[in-house]
Amino acid sequence: MKTTLFKEVGYSLSKLIQDIDMGEIGLPDIQRPFVWTPAKVRDLFDSMYKGFPVGYFLFWANGLANGSRQIGTESKQKVPRLLIVDGQQRLTSLYAVLQGKPVVRDDYTPQNIHIAFRPRDAAFEVTDAAIKRDPEFIPDISKLWAGEVARNRFVKDFISRLRQSREVSEDEEDHLAESIDRLYDLQSYPFTALELSSTVDEEMVAEVFVRINSKGVTLNQADFILTLMSVFWDEGRSDLEHFCRNARHPTRGEASPFNHFIYPEPDQLLRVSVGLGFHRARLQHVYSILRGKDLETGVFSDERRVEQFAILKDSQSYTLNLQNWHEFLKVLVRAGYRSSEMISSQTAIVYAYVFFLIGKKEYRVEPYDLRNVIARWFFMSSLTSRYSSSPETVMEQDLNRLRGVKDAAGFIAMMNQIIKDTLTEDFWSITLPNDLATSSARSPSLFAYQAALSLLDAQVLFSKMKVAELLDPALRASRSAIEKHHLFPKNYLKKIGVTEKSDVNQIANFALVEWGDNTDISDVAPAEYFPTYANRFNERMAYWHALPPNWTSMDYPTFLVARRKLIAKVVRDGFERLGAADYEPTPLAPLVVVPSDDEQDGGETEDDQPDRHELRQRFWTELLKRAKERTPLHASISPSHFSWVGTGSGIRGLGFNYSVRKHEGAVEMYIDRGKDGAELNKSIFDTLFACKDAIEKEFGEPLEWQRLDGKRACRIRKLISRGGYRDESKWASVHDGMIDAMIRLEKALRPHLAKLQL
Repeated sequence: MKTTLFKEVGYSLSKLIQDIDMGEIGLPDIQRPFVWTPAKVRDLFDSMYKGFPVGYFLFWANGLANGSRQIGTESKQKVPRLLIVDGQQRLTSLYAVLQGKPVVRDDYTPQNIHIAFRPRDAAFEVTDAAIKRDPEFIPDISKLWAGEVARNRFVKDFISRLRQSREVSEDEEDHLAESIDRLYDLQSYPFTALELSSTVDEEMVAEVFVRINSKGVTLNQADFILTLMSVFWDEGRSDLEHFCRNARHPTRGEASPFNHFIYPEPDQLLRVSVGLGFHRARLQHVYSILRGKDLETGVFSDERRVEQFAILKDSQSYTLNLQNWHEFLKVLVRAGYRSSEMISSQTAIVYAYVFFLIGKKEYRVEPYDLRNVIARWFFMSSLTSRYSSSPETVMEQDLNRLRGVKDAAGFIAMMNQIIKDTLTEDFWSITLPNDLATSSARSPSLFAYQAALSLLDAQVLFSKMKVAELLDPALRASRSAIEKHHLFPKNYLKKIGVTEKSDVNQIANFALVEWGDNTDISDVAPAEYFPTYANRFNERMAYWHALPPNWTSMDYPTFLVARRKLIAKVVRDGFERLGAADYEPTPLAPLVVVPSDDEQDGGETEDDQPDRHELRQRFWTELLKRAKERTPLHASISPSHFSWVGTGSGIRGLGFNYSVRKHEGAVEMYIDRGKDGAELNKSIFDTLFACKDAIEKEFGEPLEWQRLDGKRACRIRKLISRGGYRDESKWASVHDGMIDAMIRLEKALRPHLAKLQL
């Protein structure tokens, strides 16, 4: 029979606490210094008081002079002789209460645990303000063992205070004293400990730890890997914890991982490093890999373990790099999200960070392009709750798509393809409006709408302030700077028979307003309060806040249905701002001034339309007003021509334009590199024409390819409407058609323009 690796030793609670306080028993590096919640500590003392068994401890005889943590926050007198392998939560909790000393919480801050005891019925409670005022309770049982007063004096003082509030008979006095004595004697409560021999190496101790904790208190695969890190790379484990601790506390004048989006946990950052280093989301095999196991042969080797840990070390250094971390956090801002209050899934953040680091480290994607594609990815994954169900499986599938990717262009194309396959026309027109039919305060679709408003540079309803400005997490007061206002107030709905919270608090019934306006509006009916704010209202607000025409006179159910569709449209428009070619207010592409089509092609004459300049001016003005609600493209307007130029290619002589040619409304890509650029113009056109099929597929329909041989310039054009600006009654539909086509045209052409060597 093989010799056992442990021996059984009996301890009293007081002996265990004394050894911890002296430093004889310490916390090994394979454990985190987390403690139970106060409620679990209360239940532990209740079980001990009733004489129930509360489990055993597993110790490891320490053959090393260092490398161990200590329980609590004070320094100890000795190097630990025994290290806790199992039972750390119980023992540190007991230590915290009996000694009245702080321990480290799961957010890396010190905490004192205060447990109260009521001698009358031997009830244990977590101390709160009411209990502190209740003379029936000992509000902090730590005082009983603190030694500040003798036990008998402690009992007399308690009974004396109780008598000040009510009568206490002699029999009850005896009962109370007996209850307190029994509590005091818990320091003699017996425990059994199994002590592992000091000859057992770290790897075997880690294996024991995993096996024991796989029973009862289940650890996940991340915990197993963190255990191995503590044994084979303790510095890496410490770096993880240090990063997570610092991410919770702002600093002044020095770099820090602190942010307003996520307080990361070690296991979350571990997942990032594993995803970056091993392209894996499922951690079930990574534990074996890091132990040096060949998954095909099942053979372990130290050499393989060293190799795999080298990969993890390199990946973690990239993950914890503060520059990388904060560059990634800018992605969330770029996506329109402003703080943790808009984050419905931390997993979406974690996995977006994985792809951000892969794109930067492995594929060398340009920072500008990387930020934009990951912003689109995060917006998509948050909006669709991509990782809410079986997140490891979904992420594993996403990572598998990287196998055929060779370069930066392929990485971006792969990400964009998944986004496109997810955010289909059916999603925008059917799924998203249906998702908005909820009263959930933390709906992903609600947060996406708020993000879209930020991206669209929207103003708060009835305000000059921007949504993005008032969602800034730096603004903190007793009331939020921005509040959700019931467009149909609650009491008004109650009067018309709508009382269910799930109906009253529909997302489609909320709009973002400043808190002062929310207070002033109160419960007034929409038709009554809305005219009061008419001087603060404009058409762009109606668009941003998805208000249907004549909404104040609509019946409530009809209003909700109509507004959901408009909200979905705003979300989509906001997402389009994150297009592959990006929309940024600066730097601007050079403005292309296109001569009047009438002047170029001999269209109408003064006799045909004496007021054509004035009419065209109004046509373009209305178009510009309508267009700016959907896009940030910059425009130049005059009676004779109109040019609309986006951030585009940034290449002189290339511009996206609206035009009216012989009364035909159209959009076009206009190519004119100047008087000496005729040959180059044709070359650019021919290069784009070679990609005609791909461009038209992206655009969604055929285009007019006008090489205009014999002329200097070229056009790629789409006719939208015959009749141009002459029929004012058709302007709205013509404008919408031109705007939609322009957005699609730019999206289809920009990737190809970016490849031109100009």
